Amino acid sequence: MRAAVIEELNKPLVVRDVPDPVCPPDGAILRVGANGICRTDWALWAGNFWTGGPSVEPPFVLGHEFAGTVVEVGRDVRDWREGDRVIFPMNPGEGSCEMCRSGNQQVCEHVDSLVPGVSYWGAFAEYVMVRFADVNLVRVPESVGFTDVAALACRYMTAFHGVVDQARVRGGEWVAVYGAGGGMGLSTVEIAAATGANVIAIDITDEKLEAARALGAVHTINAANDEPTDAVKTLTRGGAHVSVDAVGIAAACRNSVLSLRTRGRHLQLGHTTAAEKGDVALPIDVMMVKELEILSAFGMQGQRFGTMLNMIAAGRLDPGRIVTRTVGLHEASGVLESLETYGPTGVVVIDEFQA
Repeated sequence: MRAAVIEELNKPLVVRDVPDPVCPPDGAILRVGANGICRTDWALWAGNFWTGGPSVEPPFVLGHEFAGTVVEVGRDVRDWREGDRVIFPMNPGEGSCEMCRSGNQQVCEHVDSLVPGVSYWGAFAEYVMVRFADVNLVRVPESVGFTDVAALACRYMTAFHGVVDQARVRGGEWVAVYGAGGGMGLSTVEIAAATGANVIAIDITDEKLEAARALGAVHTINAANDEPTDAVKTLTRGGAHVSVDAVGIAAACRNSVLSLRTRGRHLQLGHTTAAEKGDVALPIDVMMVKELEILSAFGMQGQRFGTMLNMIAAGRLDPGRIVTRTVGLHEASGVLESLETYGPTGVVVIDEFQA
């Protein structure tokens, strides 16, 4: 099969033939229909994850944000057949640990060994292997194209779990989104707006803020020109009910916390890079006296996709609007490089794998 391979960290990917993946007894092989290029891919490729975070050794194939068609299933798989159209959540579970048994496969105790494109070769390729298919695979309706749902496997599902399940956003609340123009940020904007919240988008370019407004933001703040926390407090008359760091840099996290009203909820969706070393200083006294909640989201369990897919079918959500560009496999390297400076607006998706 054709794949875009890391031959050396922080160097251009090499598109070449590699061996086809082998199907495990509990897993499946998918023909990749589309795969989103995520900033996590950049962090792995650049060797720039937080201290103690995941790393990869060349040669390696990235790609954890994909949808596709089942072409083979292992002998122990009961629920899936060749030809099924599916999504595979980027942080799967194996089904038997304490977290999986409680219905929280997204924080499986064994996830470090299970993630395609992180733990083993992923979907910057024609085919990809997935483990524990019966526990994790989610069916894609025939009416939905793979390009439109590729981001569901990572950023969009994480934003949905964060906004709906973790932060418990309600209609009429104020929600501030820092890093609103990236894939995670735009997903958060659209989902929060769909709940009936009043969304304030914060970013540093007018292009990204315009994209956020098109997806439902009622106000935008260019943090390159204005002090964002003061602007949020002025617009909301005291602070947001929920504020989101969709980036993972120290300034965005701190500003998100400082944008909250008393008893507000901070939602962490972005992970840090080597610059932060996994640690961000926060105004702990302010958090204590205002009784702020600190929440996070790391993907979403497969059985929770039903609500999100129903909202898509009803026209309440449209993840395809987050996709701003599609590319071939040979263009993935250039997209990765641009992610160092948070270049692309929204999500860039690979939809051509034979180049």
